[in-house]
Amino acid sequence: MSLATWVNSHYSEKGPAKWLAFLLELVAGSVLFLLMLITCLDVAGRYIFNSPVPGATELTRLGLALMVFAAMPVITYRGGHIVVDLLDHVLGQKLLKALGLVSALIMSSSMYFLAVRIFELGERSIRRGVETEFLGLPSGYIVQYIAIMSWLTAAGMITLGVYRILSSPTK
Repeated sequence: MSLATWVNSHYSEKGPAKWLAFLLELVAGSVLFLLMLITCLDVAGRYIFNSPVPGATELTRLGLALMVFAAMPVITYRGGHIVVDLLDHVLGQKLLKALGLVSALIMSSSMYFLAVRIFELGERSIRRGVETEFLGLPSGYIVQYIAIMSWLTAAGMITLGVYRILSSPTK
C-alpha cells in the first residue's frame, strides 16, 4: 500500500489539510518516541551506569513544546477540544450557533495576536543570542515554532470552526 493510499484511507480532511495533518501528527509522534527513548536512556543510565544523559531534562522540555504545539493545530481543526454543553438544552439552536460563532472568532483572534507577540519574543531571543541553559541550543527558534503553530491553530479554528457552525442545521 502506498503512503498516499494509506493517508487517504486514514485521514478525513480534504486537500492539503490532509497532508498537513499527517505531517504534524508525524512530527508529534516522532518527538513523543524520542522523548520516550531519552527518558528510558536517562533512567537506565542514572540507575544502572550511574551516568545520566547530559541535558535530558532540557531535551524533554524542548520535546514537549515541539510535540504539544505540533498536535494543537490538528486537534483544533478536527474540533477535538473539550466542550461543555450545560446550557445547550436550555438555549435555542440559533442562539447556540451565534454564541459558537462569537467564541470561534474570539478564540482564533486571540490565538493570532498571542502568536504575533510570541513571534516577536522569538525574534528578540534570536537577536540577543539567547541559548538554553545546559546544551546551549538557540531558544528563539523554538519560540518562533510555537508562534507558527499558534497561527496554524488560529487558522484551523477560524476556517473549520466557522464552517461547522454555519453549516450545522438549525432546528
